[in-house]
Amino acid sequence: MAVVFAVNGERFELRDGDDPGATLLDFLRSRTRFTGPKLGCGEGACGACVVLLSTYDAAADEVSHAAATSCLTLAHGLHHRAVTTTEGLGNSRDGLHAVHARLAGFHASQCGFCTPGMCMSLAAALAGAEGKGAGPPPREGFSRLTSVEAERAVAGNLCRCTGYRPIADACKSFAADVDLEDLGLNSFWKKGDAHVSKLPPYKEGSIGAFPEFLKAEIRASLSIDRPATDMSTMTGSESSWHRPRSVEEYYKLIASDRSGTKVVAANTSSGVYREPELYDRYIDLRNIPELNSVCKDTKGVQIGAATSISQVIEILRTQGDGCKDVVFSKIADHMEKVASHFVRNTASLGGNLVMAQRDEFPSDIATILLAAGSSVCIQVSSEKLNVTLDEFLEMPPCDNKTLLLSVFIPHSTPDSVSSSAGTVNMAGDKTGSSLLFETYRAAPRPLGNAVAYLNSAFFAQVSSDGSSGGLILENLRLAFGAYGTQHAIRATDVEKCLVGKPVSASLLLEACKVLKKTIVPKEGTTHSAYRSSLAIAFLFSFLYPATKGNVKPAKAVRLNDFVASGTNGNSNSAHSVNLDVSHKETNCVKSGLYNNDHILDSCKQIVEISKDFLPVGIPTKKVGAELQASGEAVYVDDIPSPEDCLYGAFIYSTKPLAHVNSIELDPSLKQLKTVAVITVKDIPKEGANVGASTIFGPESLFGGPLTQCAGEPLGIVVAETRNFANIAAKRAVVNYSTKTLDTPILSIEEAVRRCSYFETPPFLLPQKIGEFSKGMEEADQKIYSAEVKLSSQYYFYMETQTALAVPDEDNCMVVYSSSQCPEAVQNTIAQCLGLPCHNVRVITRRVGGGFGGKAVRSLPVATACALAAFKLRRPVRMYLDRKTDMIMTGGRHPMKICYSIGFKSDGKITALHVDLFINAGMTMDISPTIPHNFIEALKKYNWGAFSYDAKICKTNFSTRSAMRGPGEVQGSYVAEAIIEHVASTLSTDAKLVRQRNIHTVESLALFHSECMEDALGYTLPSICNQLTASANYQHRLEMVQAFNKSSQWKKRGLSFATIAHKVSSRPTPGKVSILNDGSIVVEVGGIEIGQGLWTKVKQMAAFGLGQLWSDQSEDLLERVRVIQADTLSVVQGGWTAGSTTSESSCEAVRRACGIMVDRLKPLKEKLQEKQGRVSWDGLILQAKMAAVDLSAREYYIPGASGSYMNYGAAASEVEIDLLTGATTILRSDLIYDCGQSLNPAVDLGQVEGAFVQGIGYFMSEEYVTNSDGLVTSDGTWTYKIPTVDTIPRQFDVELLNSGFHKNRVLSSKASGEPPLFLAASVHCATRNAIAAARKDIHCSVSGSSSPSFFELEVPAIMPVVKEMCGLDNVEKYLKTLVGPK
Repeated sequence: MAVVFAVNGERFELRDGDDPGATLLDFLRSRTRFTGPKLGCGEGACGACVVLLSTYDAAADEVSHAAATSCLTLAHGLHHRAVTTTEGLGNSRDGLHAVHARLAGFHASQCGFCTPGMCMSLAAALAGAEGKGAGPPPREGFSRLTSVEAERAVAGNLCRCTGYRPIADACKSFAADVDLEDLGLNSFWKKGDAHVSKLPPYKEGSIGAFPEFLKAEIRASLSIDRPATDMSTMTGSESSWHRPRSVEEYYKLIASDRSGTKVVAANTSSGVYREPELYDRYIDLRNIPELNSVCKDTKGVQIGAATSISQVIEILRTQGDGCKDVVFSKIADHMEKVASHFVRNTASLGGNLVMAQRDEFPSDIATILLAAGSSVCIQVSSEKLNVTLDEFLEMPPCDNKTLLLSVFIPHSTPDSVSSSAGTVNMAGDKTGSSLLFETYRAAPRPLGNAVAYLNSAFFAQVSSDGSSGGLILENLRLAFGAYGTQHAIRATDVEKCLVGKPVSASLLLEACKVLKKTIVPKEGTTHSAYRSSLAIAFLFSFLYPATKGNVKPAKAVRLNDFVASGTNGNSNSAHSVNLDVSHKETNCVKSGLYNNDHILDSCKQIVEISKDFLPVGIPTKKVGAELQASGEAVYVDDIPSPEDCLYGAFIYSTKPLAHVNSIELDPSLKQLKTVAVITVKDIPKEGANVGASTIFGPESLFGGPLTQCAGEPLGIVVAETRNFANIAAKRAVVNYSTKTLDTPILSIEEAVRRCSYFETPPFLLPQKIGEFSKGMEEADQKIYSAEVKLSSQYYFYMETQTALAVPDEDNCMVVYSSSQCPEAVQNTIAQCLGLPCHNVRVITRRVGGGFGGKAVRSLPVATACALAAFKLRRPVRMYLDRKTDMIMTGGRHPMKICYSIGFKSDGKITALHVDLFINAGMTMDISPTIPHNFIEALKKYNWGAFSYDAKICKTNFSTRSAMRGPGEVQGSYVAEAIIEHVASTLSTDAKLVRQRNIHTVESLALFHSECMEDALGYTLPSICNQLTASANYQHRLEMVQAFNKSSQWKKRGLSFATIAHKVSSRPTPGKVSILNDGSIVVEVGGIEIGQGLWTKVKQMAAFGLGQLWSDQSEDLLERVRVIQADTLSVVQGGWTAGSTTSESSCEAVRRACGIMVDRLKPLKEKLQEKQGRVSWDGLILQAKMAAVDLSAREYYIPGASGSYMNYGAAASEVEIDLLTGATTILRSDLIYDCGQSLNPAVDLGQVEGAFVQGIGYFMSEEYVTNSDGLVTSDGTWTYKIPTVDTIPRQFDVELLNSGFHKNRVLSSKASGEPPLFLAASVHCATRNAIAAARKDIHCSVSGSSSPSFFELEVPAIMPVVKEMCGLDNVEKYLKTLVGPK
């Protein structure tokens, strides 16, 4: 039986022989022309692949819609479904949808790789709201979404470029309750002139129309009587897909169970367990009625195991509202923080519980259902069993012979609870009892899309103790999970400790001691002590309000601002008790946002638009933004595969230092259509083993016979499909030996001990300032040998490394590479293959995010791809899976910094010496430039006498490379850390120390002699003053101090950071050609990586050629097209890096336009004399006839004026939760000097995006390796970049227009990298909040030699913050209440 479904209204069929393991994403990208959905992670956690799935209910004649991840959804499971991709909403030829146009118009797309997924998440939310809508239609142009719902529509989608704020604004433009004036900078209106009529129109019914042909087929299929034996089976030559329609049919299928069978409902487990497996048979459970049924009665609700989590949430909300069961509502609230909406929409309830039972999956659902007293119905062969959830979790791991049928969740009211439901020892008068229920999770992201460090749920039946006036716990269920345990557990020993006794501080302290012995993570669990402390924090949060001193008679039990329990929320119920929450800090533990909270409170953008060089300076839309939104923009992996195309995947080392004796493919995978394994032996004899090259030397393409790090490429497997190549590579058998080898160098300390260094060319080392010893003599106070350690950061571009190599005639090769430096790709491939460069043509149209990672680290991928294509004489393409990319590509340089400093009593610094140790990894890459970058960034303050020593350590880690602000981020941060240390030592505000040591014009000239700045150009002091005033810094500091005095379990911090950062332009080519019809083609060396380079270049070309008309009467902007980089067209393209390529490309184009103007001007003047006004079309027609050369090239060489200073400042305010370590960024204010911005919308996006990427580095992104140096943070499950719910709640940005400057391109300044450094303000604010906490007795750290100062790790993740506030702060607090015994 064929699988029939629709994609964007077109009919598709899957028949015998089609791979049943193929995902919808595989199908879309290989079998259709729709490449809008992108492969970003393959784990269902980034949102790049989101599509809309629509289902038709023929009986009700209704269509329902849901967002889904196409990378996890199996195509064979889509029978009679309709799929809509972003192309199905609209396109640039037939008309864009409002979703596309608004995202583009709100400047919400930069690299654009995530944009189609953003569009479909928003579209699904709009369609869903429309489907649920009742009552009158919304106002014209708006939807039924609220602004809260609109923001959360993209809460599960990742974006590495924009910083999310403009995306949230675009979403909110559809909300019925939005004030349009609150939305940010856009291309639809100017501030104060907002009106819905100016927005691209949105109409209900414009999303997800279900095809009529498919409705007809569905209706026809329902009228056919199927034989009882029909299992809806598809069988191919090698594999099959089965859809049993009953439990009996299922057991017939598995009677002949073989190892190659996979049982699926939604297949979302493949996003969790990514290890490569091949299955030749799939059994889809979703057609079994028992697994989809929902039964409701007075006792509770029984839900079929195949029901999606989103449907379960809906059922519980409906039931909870109907019978006022607050437990159901809270379970639903918690479930909304499981995964993301596009996973919950397909993931099944039963699948989640089976993963928890069988695979030790850290399930939230298992924990909360355990506390709710749930039970499950399972079938084991012919026997049906009802068991409690605890019993089910304790069973041996389920195999395919155990089928989970349904889950029963009981109602929770006093009448429905008996002693058997919890620990025995009932006490008190039952009619006076009340129920408490609460769920908790501590996770890196408030709104889900992150596994919890620990989750818990607590159910309690309490009654009032007449004699003591306290509360007695009658029944109790305390469930904990996700802490490094086999599965969720009941803490029965703690329950026994608590039940039947009046709740008091001493009892709670005793319970905490028992709990600490119960919650013991298994060996190897990360942050194990932190996880144990969370269990205590959550129990304290739940029960502390019930201790004797906090009880008042009332009519409802309230906890955490939710009505909780036996009163069912009714205020008129008698015999109830109230938990006084006047001590609100004790129980506000649920870190994160509630369902009705806005993610962003308010955001302001202040930009000044310059009209001196029109159309330069106007905030035009980014070139190609609409194409990116509609899925029409073509990235390397979107290029259709040529005929006979093969696919490559890297085999990489898992050992840090070892001999590679052999590489063999797993013999059990003979069915994989592998073609070859390409290794160092396959490099042509005329070529060389070169995979990358910089001015500091070459780097090998393949390791061997000695591998020098875990993650080093050893070869590539080439196969007929990408999936086959990936599986074969992952399961390749590499035989290692370590005989005769030293131990690997896996730390900076070991590299220092063994003197393992790379040389730093002396010309790259900045000058030292003054004499350090003299500066120290002048100091009143000194700090010696203080230490800062900084870890790495992964690029997390949304598009991983990719290339397509196509052999051409005459021994030539055409390579499409996602690279920031196509010229370097060309050189490296030519060197490897032993060909002249003119035989290698490299083309790069656009890059799906780079951040430096698509510079040197893109070269080995393109080179390996080209080598395989050259060897096999067939096209080969490579697209690294996220895990391989994270393991091989490296990232930011880890560092160790030791400093000694002298300063006066008033905070004036007199001397600083820094010892810098950089972990470069196994090869040099660009590491010799890092000391220079670090020191230059560190010099943003006047240190008095300044000296340093720098060592670049060669270690057995994967090579570290340039990442946005390489070395500069670290240097800028260390400067702030030193200022904070001095301020702490002097017990003064760090802002005062900053003011004391901010450069004067004279000291700036001393520290940055090559960038002479006058008082007008040196804007940093005025920026700091302006920020202090506009952000009400002093008032907010007082408010923070007042808050910290009154708040026990939450603390706030406010801090400041500055930029005084030098950038340098590079030589760049530009070429301008005018075609016969007057349209203009521009080519530049710079690559569009999302930074808006094409946009600025387009504006500059229109400006440059427009100089022919002094009155600016000819608008040429829409005549200009910037085209892809081609190394055989524009040579000497160089590197797109260092924030200045846009302006350099603009200047090259401006000068090329100047050449063209000089050629055309005489002709124009001659024509003007004859006929008066001359139009552009008329001029070009005459120029062609007069044989004027209509193409000009210029190679811009910046010279001495190519370096200049960038200035900016930020103030950030955070709030930390002392019980969980969660940090909320309440507000960030930024002012950044952009000179005269070439495009304020583009530059604003760069500033916001860089700042948020910096938040990731300083606060959330943990790039962890194992004891062999192999990266273990190798996917979205373990590596957490910021999401829309982790950016500042109030995010205000001002671009300062500092006016004319002759040494800069039309007086503009760079914006790509420097703003990232300002995110240090968030880290410093967090340090200040922790410092405030440590002043409280229960958070003080005993034994510290300098309690006022402490080093806060980067990133300051939740476990780090909690540890700095005391992992035992709850026990300490309770001891202060109990007093000495």
